[in-house]
Amino acid sequence: MMKMELYTDAMLTCDLPQHRLRRGDIVKLVERHVAPDGTEGYSIEVFNAVGDTIAITAVPVSALEVLREDEVFCARIM
Repeated sequence: MMKMELYTDAMLTCDLPQHRLRRGDIVKLVERHVAPDGTEGYSIEVFNAVGDTIAITAVPVSALEVLREDEVFCARIM
C-alpha cells in the first residue's frame, strides 16, 4: 500500500470525465481512506490556476502519482 503525505500535491494517472479532469492534472490530497476490503484511496481537491476550488472527490491510490522533480506544471482550458 502506497501511503502519500496529506496536504501535498499529486498527479492524476487517469481521466475523471465526470469532473472534467484529465490525466496529468495536479490535485491536493486532503484525506486518506481505507475501504473494508483494504483498498486505499484519497479525497482530493482540485484548484484552477487562480486558486479557486473546481472539484472535490475521492479516488483510489492507483489514480494518483507522486510528483517528480523532472516535471513541470502547465495550464489548459477546461
